[in-house]
Amino acid sequence: MKIATALGTVLASEKLCGLSYDQAAISAFIESNVPADDMDFPATLQMMIQGQGYNLKGMSESAKTAHCTQIARTAKSYKFIQ
Repeated sequence: MKIATALGTVLASEKLCGLSYDQAAISAFIESNVPADDMDFPATLQMMIQGQGYNLKGMSESAKTAHCTQIARTAKSYKFIQ
């Protein structure tokens, strides 16, 4: 649940933050961090992406700046972006 929540936030922020993620890096992250038998992960991830998408729409510019700064740093650390 924790991984789906965190990854959902990063993935939901891609467009808002003007980023473009490496799809192979996302797959590699899931391969390394999600057990193969975790049948709940896809549904939880989707729910988190949708929920975060809704939450992100009402952000102020300052909140968006802070959010996107950390999202970009996180995405870079996992090689989702260069």
